[in-house]
Amino acid sequence: MSTPDRPFASYHLWSLVAPATGQERWHCQMRRGFIKARQHEPQVKALLAQATAPQRIGILAQKGVYEFHHHRHLLNQSDGVEKVAQLLKLGNSSDQVQQRVRQILKKYHDAPLLLNKNIIQLTPGDEGFPKPIVIEQEDYCFRLYAAMDCVFIESDSTLHIIDFKTGKSAFDRRQALVYLLAARYLYPGRHAVASFYNLEIGKTSELISINNSELESLEFDLANIAHKHQHDLHKYQEKTSNFSKIFPPNPGSHCRFCPFSSICEFGDFKPSYSHPLPSLKANS
Repeated sequence: MSTPDRPFASYHLWSLVAPATGQERWHCQMRRGFIKARQHEPQVKALLAQATAPQRIGILAQKGVYEFHHHRHLLNQSDGVEKVAQLLKLGNSSDQVQQRVRQILKKYHDAPLLLNKNIIQLTPGDEGFPKPIVIEQEDYCFRLYAAMDCVFIESDSTLHIIDFKTGKSAFDRRQALVYLLAARYLYPGRHAVASFYNLEIGKTSELISINNSELESLEFDLANIAHKHQHDLHKYQEKTSNFSKIFPPNPGSHCRFCPFSSICEFGDFKPSYSHPLPSLKANS
């Protein structure tokens, strides 16, 4: 039903098109260009393949939660943390990654958030792109990608979607909204809520919910994002020399934290005392 040429939307694309509140001065459209328009070029592909330490920690932490519940007896064993560390092949990671992931595993082993929950979906975090949800209305059509970490059913039959986080990045409510829209199609008729849980510091967000009219408005906004991005891709394919016009750069001190700084001609590497750009968890 879907075709490779059909416009798509996801939280990741939304975050590349528009900044989160408070991150406006760090936002750069050229980053979207590298990730979504030039991702098959050898240099760009090589940079995209390099997982940073925070990304690695996030993936291993998610996989750790998955392994604890895939082998539930390990939650009751004193050596459960060590057994999960072995399943993750944690010894192959850097000392920094090993140390932080072990702390996360110990924290989860001591207080497992999902214990006795009616889990209907729990992903290992390295499964790649989820199957797209094809959304077709009279005025628009696009594919929606939403990779949910965990979905369980509360005692009152409410569907609860949880996204796991690590590090110090702030929760972005937009990600939860995308999951709630996906739930409308994946679990029709179910009342759904979403929340974030930071596995590293044990912090839980507020419950996020959205009514039907807000869902329809969100769907329309995501359709616009999908079509705008598709339009930009077509413009780039027609004339690749217009890359910086279609995906304009926003140089500044934050360029030091951009994965494409080594190949971007617009990078600004002047020393600065401004706060570093928070890393975003990769999504589809």
